[in-house]
Amino acid sequence: MANIASQKKRNLQNEVRRVRNKGVRSEMRTRIKNARAALTDETVDATESLRAAQKRIDKAGRKGVIHKNTAARRNSRLMKAANKAAAAPAE
Repeated sequence: MANIASQKKRNLQNEVRRVRNKGVRSEMRTRIKNARAALTDETVDATESLRAAQKRIDKAGRKGVIHKNTAARRNSRLMKAANKAAAAPAE
């Protein structure tokens, strides 16, 4: 346990940020999971779920919850899966 007042404050701030980031990260993962599920289900239009997932990924990257390159990579992989799913029925 810290003895210095500034370190005690820093520990409290880190805990608050950790809890906030956990919620953001959890929601982002849920949106990605829903978007991927919508891509595999032909009866559902996946456009809205893809848009929501991209929005959460970008926001997490902007806020520093995840690294901006990680956000770009996740967006890229999601869109790659979407394009693959869109091309599959056409073949």
